[in-house]
Amino acid sequence: MEPERKQEIANLRTLNLTPKQIARKLGLRVSEVSAVIRAQAEENALAHGKTATLDPLFECWVNGGAVEHFFDNPTPSTTIVEDESQGMAIVTVTRKAGHNRLVVCTYLLDYWCLGLKDTIGPRKFSTQDYAYFIDQAYQGFEEQPQKISLEQAQAMVYSVIDYAEGLGFKPHRDFQNSKAHLGEWDGQGKLDCGRDGKPCYFCGPYDDPKKILKTLTENVGEGNFDYVIEGESYR
Repeated sequence: MEPERKQEIANLRTLNLTPKQIARKLGLRVSEVSAVIRAQAEENALAHGKTATLDPLFECWVNGGAVEHFFDNPTPSTTIVEDESQGMAIVTVTRKAGHNRLVVCTYLLDYWCLGLKDTIGPRKFSTQDYAYFIDQAYQGFEEQPQKISLEQAQAMVYSVIDYAEGLGFKPHRDFQNSKAHLGEWDGQGKLDCGRDGKPCYFCGPYDDPKKILKTLTENVGEGNFDYVIEGESYR
């Protein structure tokens, strides 16, 4: 559809006309008008997400094992993969949304292979409920969670996503909802991912291992990655 006609639809929509009324007025099908209105709404939402002012930062958390891996002792690992928590991180970014109100997004990262596996938020909490949420979020890790800077949180999430995309894995679809909460990353301090210089895939309970191994083989080549699937391992 021509840009001029799309603008006419936008102008009529601002007058609170329904798609059916606009279609009748412009001699178009209702489905055509509805499609344009949806596309314009999506564009406006994306533009708003890029320009909206973020709430001030409150704090950021990550499990202690990830801190050791990326920031305290960034050296190759020679340990045997024993459980799914290895190579995993939960990054929590919390912003203050007013008195006694916090807004939280979490990012579940597989920094050895799959990238951003899941993300939740933005979710609102009272300060009391928030303390309980943080405690529950990191119960699956042996190490205590540690506070990190926003820049470190951004570097972790975006470095892991970039690494996984190079292997053929896209970030979780809900990242479009939680991405803006991270703020703009300047690209500084990019982190190395993988294990011992190559991908290491540990099969999770909801994974499709055949599909994942096929993707790894196609993108990095057979023998250029490690994996652990139901007790079977290749290294």
